[in-house]
Amino acid sequence: MTSVLIVGYGSIGKKHLENFLQFKDIQLTVYTKRNDLQLLRKNGIKISDSLTECLKENPDVGVITNETSLHIPIAIKLAKEGLDLFLEKPLSNSLKDVEKLRAIVKKKKLITQMGCNLRFHPCIKKIKSLIEHQKIGRIISAQVQNYSYLPDSHRWEDYRKSYAARKDLGGGVILTNAIHEIDYLYWFFQEVENVISISGKFSDLDIKAEDYVSSLLKFKNKIVGELHMDYFQRPDFRSCKIRGTKGEIYWNSDNNRVNIYSMTKKRWKTELKVKNYQRNFSYVEQLKHFIKCVKQRKETINDLEQGIDILKIALAMKKSSKTMKSVAV
Repeated sequence: MTSVLIVGYGSIGKKHLENFLQFKDIQLTVYTKRNDLQLLRKNGIKISDSLTECLKENPDVGVITNETSLHIPIAIKLAKEGLDLFLEKPLSNSLKDVEKLRAIVKKKKLITQMGCNLRFHPCIKKIKSLIEHQKIGRIISAQVQNYSYLPDSHRWEDYRKSYAARKDLGGGVILTNAIHEIDYLYWFFQEVENVISISGKFSDLDIKAEDYVSSLLKFKNKIVGELHMDYFQRPDFRSCKIRGTKGEIYWNSDNNRVNIYSMTKKRWKTELKVKNYQRNFSYVEQLKHFIKCVKQRKETINDLEQGIDILKIALAMKKSSKTMKSVAV
């Protein structure tokens, strides 16, 4: 039996809880200030607004899904208690106390994983495999897009009050949406050397945080990544285009096909076609991976160290936009 403490019960906390209910031998406790969760109690899930009381349940792992700006303080508390950590993206909205958390995790040899579910999307996994097998030769550049409409993402609440819309809670398109694309590009190409960005609040949305970002990322291996993200477009759309010396790889969220173009054969070939893709699939897969690694005491594919690197890239993008200069990561 694995005892899981979920910290925060917003949209992503609820999603993780519902997905954990599909697993065998999982005991759930939720730390939240909400008082409208009687139905969860009836299903045997423990609910408390006291972290001390939650810790009396002796949880094995902590799933941190509260507001971005509060991730690190709660992670430090749980890490001190020896809990393995699943941290929702992004790690934080600043580097404050990140080193303190890192030191505790290292000392106690905790298993950690960042909640960037696109690493478990079959098409993103396929693209990584094609890159690793040099199917399009040496990689030269990548271009990724992520468009969505913020009011659609949390229809049950006033989008203006959501954490995603508020700077003080770590919101804004860079840390909320673009972090996924930053993460999988990092997974593909590793460390970023420097970034150039333009971001800001450009739409008619009633928010203070940035709703648009366009960035150039220069990786240490000389690959150039282009990112374009916003909060104000319908319908939701993602795409990824990787260009190499021998061809091109392309995927988008509309058809969920990974296509590859051969420069020599001068034609496209479909490498993967995912029919009727269910968005929740990658969320379930990432939790399966985490729990498996916890049980086997093995490092996850997206641990705290990588989460810190991703946060540094995102913060460099914010700084570059503010200074209108290239920023080293």
